[in-house]
Amino acid sequence: MLAIVMAVSILGMSTVEPAEAAPIVIYVSPNGNDATSGIWTGRPVRTPQRARELVRALTPAMNRDIVVSLADGTYPMTSPLALDVRDSGNNGHNVVWKAAPGARPVLSGGVRITGWTRSGDMWSAPVPPGLRTRQFYVNGVRAQRASGPLPVKVKTISKGYETDTPVMDNWRNPKDIEFVYREGLGGWTVPRCPVAAISPTQITMAQPCWDNTDKRLPRTSSQAWNLVGRPKLHVTPTAVENAFELLDSPGEWYLDSALNKVFYRPRPGEDLLTANVVVPVLESLLSVTGTASDPVHNVVFDGLQFSYATWLQPSTPDGFSEVQATYTLTGAGAGDSQGLCSLVPGGGCPYGAWSKTPGGVRLSYVRDVAITGSVFAHLGGTGLDLGRGTQRTLLRGNVFTDISGNGVQLGEVDNPGAGAAERASDNRIENNHLYGLPVEFHGGVAIDVAYAENTTIAHNQLNGLAYTGISVGWGGWLDKISQPGLSNYSRRNTVDANLVFDHMLVLNDGGGVYVNGAQGTSMQDGMRISGNVIHDENGQPNSKGIYTDNGASYITITANGLYDNPIDWTRRHRNWGGDTTYNPYDIIGNYWMRQPPETTGGGVTIEGNTVITTPAEIPAAIMDNAGLQPPFTFILTRTPMP
Repeated sequence: MLAIVMAVSILGMSTVEPAEAAPIVIYVSPNGNDATSGIWTGRPVRTPQRARELVRALTPAMNRDIVVSLADGTYPMTSPLALDVRDSGNNGHNVVWKAAPGARPVLSGGVRITGWTRSGDMWSAPVPPGLRTRQFYVNGVRAQRASGPLPVKVKTISKGYETDTPVMDNWRNPKDIEFVYREGLGGWTVPRCPVAAISPTQITMAQPCWDNTDKRLPRTSSQAWNLVGRPKLHVTPTAVENAFELLDSPGEWYLDSALNKVFYRPRPGEDLLTANVVVPVLESLLSVTGTASDPVHNVVFDGLQFSYATWLQPSTPDGFSEVQATYTLTGAGAGDSQGLCSLVPGGGCPYGAWSKTPGGVRLSYVRDVAITGSVFAHLGGTGLDLGRGTQRTLLRGNVFTDISGNGVQLGEVDNPGAGAAERASDNRIENNHLYGLPVEFHGGVAIDVAYAENTTIAHNQLNGLAYTGISVGWGGWLDKISQPGLSNYSRRNTVDANLVFDHMLVLNDGGGVYVNGAQGTSMQDGMRISGNVIHDENGQPNSKGIYTDNGASYITITANGLYDNPIDWTRRHRNWGGDTTYNPYDIIGNYWMRQPPETTGGGVTIEGNTVITTPAEIPAAIMDNAGLQPPFTFILTRTPMP
């Protein structure tokens, strides 16, 4: 766990002066009693919500820090812990939510499933009436929803599919069945749509997911679709999920929503009579929400674990009609209008304003907030969402793993022209370990940044990733129709000294560091990608170590070490509407195995780069500096609590 004084001093917040009194401490324990005052170690309160009320009574007249000390154990959450401006630190002091010394507190949005009975190698148990969830964990290990290949041959029809046999007729709970399309709308996507009905050789797909996914507005000479991916599915379902009839392998589970019962086939060594079986029911564990004029400020979270949240939109008729980085089309007619702005009559503005995957932990309109030494694991959407108006926030020393979608997402895609209070500004993401994600929505990104300014992403380790490591930027796809990317406030973002490897394990057309859209107005206020080591990218044909994609401009790429990747850097783009032939890049002093075909000229400088044959030829100053700094390497062995 990090020292709180380190976190707050880095943020520029006031620290405790030597002569000042010790912090006020409120003690919390899963075995506590909310009727107590919480100010004595032997008489803690039980819930974080009660601790919040005690803090609120103290913050107006703060003359020292307030520390909420959470004892070891799991805190079952029946509702999210919602903090607002009343929970801010005041008078130069901070409110600090932290683990007690040596403790590993877990804020959990799950419920435990008990009462298991066995029939052969199948186990079942009752669940609370009306329970909805998409995840299931046994002793902290995620299980797979019952799945398998489509058991029939199909022909696409207007409302779904026609099958060659009635094999799926009378399958249990057809509306709970989900079709999965790996790379269905482009190599970076895995859209999903629920079934609406099966009878007997016709499969009707749920609306609006089906039309938003398979009938997107096509590009013609006079109008354009969303320019991202294909206008319709180009594969039949690559998998079927959440079907009882496919519950045939150890480690698979099925929730029968009609019977309020869950079924599971244990993996070797699992005993359901003694196992800790948890399903998440909350979609949010912690929300910190201010306003543009009155942001939440001076709050620190240290040494906590956030686990067992789900995300239910993919199970609704909206499904998961993916565009990119788990952003989706939602609502009737979205495939013809959402985020298309002036490209089509009646298009929704601004361009590229699609729906994002929510976080298990959500921040918006905050200033000077730190999240340190914490764990984000067993989460069903995005891990951490740093949304609108997130400024001067620090993420340091955290672990992100076993997350369904994006690990961390920063900024919004619907406010390219945001005013000062609405922007994501001056945030730092450094010395974190993100690995083993995304595990469900494979188009997710470990660190995903939309529109943001003055962002520092440094010294993180990212590995074991289904898709891209770090993605920065939005709105550049307009260059596909010879138009400049969307003007936006992004500038002075840096991606420095990160270590990215074993990525692109499932999908295609991404990279270690991916950039989209304008990143400034000149090389002086543009983006810098430097000192990163990116290697052992999975051999997908259209993936790159450093990937400058549509509309990416004003980027300096320097002193990076790239090896054992299909392509190390690509590519330059025509600068539509600009004063140079190509979008401006400086690509200088890198070490790579694959020399790009591009050369200096037209606004692009490519010089001083070295072609290597082994990573030993990369200078030690680059190799040794990339990834976690020495005080933080211990988090590589930190595993989540079950």
